[in-house]
Amino acid sequence: MQAERRGPTTRRIHVGPAGWSYPDWEGRVYPASKPHGFHPLAHLARFFDCIEVNSSFYGMPRREHAERWVQLVAERPAFRFYVKLLRDFTHVPEELDDAWVEKARSFREGIEPIVRSRRLGAILVQFPVTFLHGKSEVRRLGRLHGLFSELPLVLELRHTSWFTPPALAVLRGLSYSLAHIDLPPAWNHPPTWHESTGPIGYLRLHGRNSASWFHHEAERDDKYDYLYSREELDPIVARARRIASQHDETVIVTNNHFSGKAVANALDILFLLDGVAHAAPLELVESFPHLRATTRIEGQQRLF
Repeated sequence: MQAERRGPTTRRIHVGPAGWSYPDWEGRVYPASKPHGFHPLAHLARFFDCIEVNSSFYGMPRREHAERWVQLVAERPAFRFYVKLLRDFTHVPEELDDAWVEKARSFREGIEPIVRSRRLGAILVQFPVTFLHGKSEVRRLGRLHGLFSELPLVLELRHTSWFTPPALAVLRGLSYSLAHIDLPPAWNHPPTWHESTGPIGYLRLHGRNSASWFHHEAERDDKYDYLYSREELDPIVARARRIASQHDETVIVTNNHFSGKAVANALDILFLLDGVAHAAPLELVESFPHLRATTRIEGQQRLF
């Protein structure tokens, strides 16, 4: 859902989870017994007005899938997709121009229904912590910007070398909106605050599971197995408000997805932003009892 920051100038802050296809969400976010025609994306769109598409990172997006996604949120005109760029552009060595041009063409073709329906919030270009600031890396960012220059681009960089004034100036010149991220603390991770480099305010929450995050044998789900407490979310929401003060539109994406924690924390954030008890799935409230105090079970009215 969309929340508003109250102040001299009202700014829009959108909140939603990263992805929707997780087996461990069954019976916790989604009903164990599903009605005919159930789809997890349509289910989440009843509670949030944006979502991050993760499948496009692992494989080339397909046009027919994007068309279906747009249809599933047809009743939510404000709903937006933030599509993660294919990992071939960010997590493997650079390819020759022709290969990248063809892959970029296929990627744009795959998400064209989202773009055409004006539901694309941005493309998320996420690099690993091993991507350090340097001449070849800046050149790579320039190439990517050239391939997707007609689309809004949000850049996630996880190494602190990118957060110096000269490096930020380069990113600003390339028209990337640099994401704010919340990670387990480490000497080489980004600072908790940096100045804006583009038009989109983007805050991604990955959790703070240090024990698994830095363990080389940990599985993906282990790294993102973390539920933020109210005490941790209060300063995060304050940070989001500060980000919103510099942008016309700001997005908070919860990526601590294991066992539905991202969905629970997204609802926590909505309440902290506007003080409204937003609707929540029954299964989620039963899985995260603390939500009883700040949400209303879908289809039920709060008495007090």
